[in-house]
Amino acid sequence: MTSIMRWDPFAELASFREAMNKLFEDAFSRRSLLPEATVETVWTPAVDVYETEDEVVVKTMLPGLKKEDLEVTFSDDILTIKGETKREAETKKRNYYHKELAYGQFVRSMALPVSVKAEEAKAEFKDGILEVHIPKTEEAKPKVHKLEIK
Repeated sequence: MTSIMRWDPFAELASFREAMNKLFEDAFSRRSLLPEATVETVWTPAVDVYETEDEVVVKTMLPGLKKEDLEVTFSDDILTIKGETKREAETKKRNYYHKELAYGQFVRSMALPVSVKAEEAKAEFKDGILEVHIPKTEEAKPKVHKLEIK
């Protein structure tokens, strides 16, 4: 006995879109795997953005960087993180079997989900993790009104 399955053309389109996104992500966020490739490409560090009752927190992993290599700025509730990973000093030719480490500049800008007090923000960089804490404005904090039950 054979079963009949309903064809969903949109499922195939979603699968195709995911494949194309992966192709473009791989092509533009990693260096070529060829040993002779010398062109540096832009890379994008992963970022977590979450909020607590009183603040918005932005956290990103930046292994191998020093705080001197980073710049964090605000403009109209948009947080921008800039930095650069530097290539090792010139060395003798190496025979790479596999090469994926990205070098070069990166920029991440993100609009924050609520209104914040940018002038009171604090940034800490420890063990390759940048953590930015930005207090919310009073208007952005949740307001809870408890009702009396009769």
